[in-house]
Amino acid sequence: MNGGELGRVCADGEIIFKEGEKGEVMYVIQSGRVRITKQTLDGDITIATLERGEIIGEMSLFDKLPRSATAIACGEARILSIDKKKLFSNISRDPTLVFRILETMSQRIRKLNENLAEVEKDRVGILKLYVKVEDICCMVLEEAKKAVKADNGSVMILN
Repeated sequence: MNGGELGRVCADGEIIFKEGEKGEVMYVIQSGRVRITKQTLDGDITIATLERGEIIGEMSLFDKLPRSATAIACGEARILSIDKKKLFSNISRDPTLVFRILETMSQRIRKLNENLAEVEKDRVGILKLYVKVEDICCMVLEEAKKAVKADNGSVMILN
């Protein structure tokens, strides 16, 4: 992209784009940091914090789907917006730009794969814990059945 072109300055906490919006442009972070958040049932979670030289919003430019996340300036940040026409013009002048974009997207996919593996590992651990709790409950109930026979049907569980 044109290294001499200056983008707009975003104030701390300013929303650059919101999850669900139509995406007509991508952005290059020229200075500062941008936090990427995703809506969940439990509220917004931060999925990445990106810095100078990184691109954001490129997915919607290529797949024509709504924004998959929200981008928020962390402190003051300068961002350059690039629409599809401008992007293709830059690519025709510098074809290696495509490879830089693909490299960025590949790194993010790799990081997501690593995060997914961690989530799966945690899920399996929680499932094993649930099975152990279930086994303990079954043992307590079996002992309670024995006690019921010995005490005419009354059961007392103390903590």
